[in-house]
Amino acid sequence: MQTLKIPKRPSKKFLRNFLEEQYQAFNQENAINRTLLDPLLVARELKSEKVALFCALFAYGNVKAILNFLQGCNLKDLDSKETCKLQTIKPYRFQNNAEIQDFFSALSRLESLEEIFYQGYKKYGILGGIQTLQTKIYNNLTILDSKGLRFLLCAPINAHNTSPLKRWNLFLRWVVRKDCLDLGLWSSVKKSDLLLPLDTHTFRISKQLGLLKRKTYDFKSVLEVSETLREFDADDPIKYDFALYRIGQFGMLG
Repeated sequence: MQTLKIPKRPSKKFLRNFLEEQYQAFNQENAINRTLLDPLLVARELKSEKVALFCALFAYGNVKAILNFLQGCNLKDLDSKETCKLQTIKPYRFQNNAEIQDFFSALSRLESLEEIFYQGYKKYGILGGIQTLQTKIYNNLTILDSKGLRFLLCAPINAHNTSPLKRWNLFLRWVVRKDCLDLGLWSSVKKSDLLLPLDTHTFRISKQLGLLKRKTYDFKSVLEVSETLREFDADDPIKYDFALYRIGQFGMLG
């Protein structure tokens, strides 16, 4: 990959043009394939909100391990009206078999995830929607006080938990946005309200580009960088996420 040259103090005009160029370069059908792996590969195959959430929440760790795990699951059964067991014999990192099955079953029993999310979103925005959906899933679990499931679902943001909620915001990007990559399964949530799925790659790249001044990788950084991106595209600020991620993944800024 070509190393990109960025001025030490890039202007907003430069950054806007730069990000638009990278968006056009990376948001293409061939941007994710069997070579450039991404959990979105699995979500795109089934085009289901429940499958998308399952894939997004397990999108941590080595990408090959993530895909091996997801492709070993019978995720199409998440939308079945019958109670189904997850067809996998392996745990995944911080979740054992029983925890994964419990999450799978809880998710399969829910009705519309969009309707559940919207109840919190219409009152308190994106974070309210995430917390409402988190709570609904927690209430359907049978394994209580599980560290593995707490990590997977992430406790709601509060004074003691400042998680960037990367995997939840990734899920929302997939189901709210619609282009050649993202699925666009939901219609009730505005693209303009989305938050950046900030991970270690995009956190570092955002600081290098001057999109983010905060030095701590937390939810406040998510809010700051998302607000900066709205200055470049108020209607669809998170369209730049995939490009920012790839720039960091490929080490294109040196």
